[in-house]
Amino acid sequence: MNQIRKHTFEAVSLLTADNGLLEVTLIPAMNQPDWIVPTSLILSIEPYYERIWTYLWQENQEVAVFHLLPRDEAPDTMIILEGNTSIHRIALQTRGDTQNIQVRISDVKDVELPQEYMTMAMTNMDVNKKRDEDFGFFAPVVTDGDSNKVEERFRENVVVSYLFQTVMINNEYYLVPDLDKIAHQLVDLDS
Repeated sequence: MNQIRKHTFEAVSLLTADNGLLEVTLIPAMNQPDWIVPTSLILSIEPYYERIWTYLWQENQEVAVFHLLPRDEAPDTMIILEGNTSIHRIALQTRGDTQNIQVRISDVKDVELPQEYMTMAMTNMDVNKKRDEDFGFFAPVVTDGDSNKVEERFRENVVVSYLFQTVMINNEYYLVPDLDKIAHQLVDLDS
């Protein structure tokens, strides 16, 4: 018998009372499903062609950057997302156009990461481990609150973690990122 999984699509509070639809934005990503985030969290979308780790937004605020592209791919877009505090705002660096859609929460299905992406994520984990060994760094394994083993080091190219939930909408796979946890990881790394 399959275990019933609690739906973890955190943006339920953004449903509107008059139509029951959630406004979301699809953000293109490479080597992983596209990301889906509540549109209301997007502060700005700006052209930006250089790969960077910290973005100076509105000429006065440094924002940590999360990359949705491999290192050898050139970005063209910077997407600034609201955080719990101004310090925890993050930027997503990607290539391609975003797409705004309305979706019924009942049309969002929790699913497992498709095998093609799972294989890529496992390969990325092996590459990261090898790179760490080459540099003499050994990331200890820690346990998060749900007894899942996760690496202590934060990795952008590994989508098999407690930071992401895979969902399906209209037979398409998407990643719902835990933006709060990602922002805290990025800010902690940056400080």
